[in-house]
Amino acid sequence: MLIPSIDLKGGQVVQLIQGERPAIASDDIEAWVLKFRGFPRVQLIDLDAAMGSGTNDGIVREIAPRLRCRVGGGIRTVARARAVLGYGASAVIVGSSLFREGRPDLAFAEALAGAIGPERIIAAVDSRGGQVVVKGWREAAGLTAVEAARALEPFCGEFLYTHVDNEGLMQGTDLDAIMAVRRATTRRLTAAGGITTQAEIDTLDAAGIDAVVGMAIYTGRLPLPDPPPPAG
Repeated sequence: MLIPSIDLKGGQVVQLIQGERPAIASDDIEAWVLKFRGFPRVQLIDLDAAMGSGTNDGIVREIAPRLRCRVGGGIRTVARARAVLGYGASAVIVGSSLFREGRPDLAFAEALAGAIGPERIIAAVDSRGGQVVVKGWREAAGLTAVEAARALEPFCGEFLYTHVDNEGLMQGTDLDAIMAVRRATTRRLTAAGGITTQAEIDTLDAAGIDAVVGMAIYTGRLPLPDPPPPAG
């Protein structure tokens, strides 16, 4: 399944290369909401919140009730997770707060799962240079995505694996790395990071893996079907 992404930074919809270099910025948030309204899942990430440099919470509040979306970025407490779910998100994507001092923070993971239910938690095990990276992909957590997935499996309903090395480059993703995470867990898996073609999406789908696509959609490299007309 294709999952379009909406990444927010500075009040705009953006696409960054490897989480750092800006490539695309759009003020027309409404156009993208309408473009993605027919999809069964949309990924909404507040990059400012993820990087600790601000928030786009007002925009998240507006979008979450209108799209069937999972929301991530800066979800570091149980209270914040509950708030985002209250906006209308179907699940929260949690990354940095699941790791502490080079290992999974199982106490926090257990507390979060107990508070909102593991089925509403998507654990982000994003990888750069072979290691899980946190805090806006700027710090290595000291373990692999496979190790992280095995440890966190009891506390989430799904994993999000982003191959940061390929993110935004539109040169294809690392299918071997994704499949290694697939083998490490029985939970649902969504992959991101350089996914560019329908062939890649189909390959992942055949393995039961959903595909988050950003740059290829925003540049027009991967055409999307027209959204359905509004109900009524």
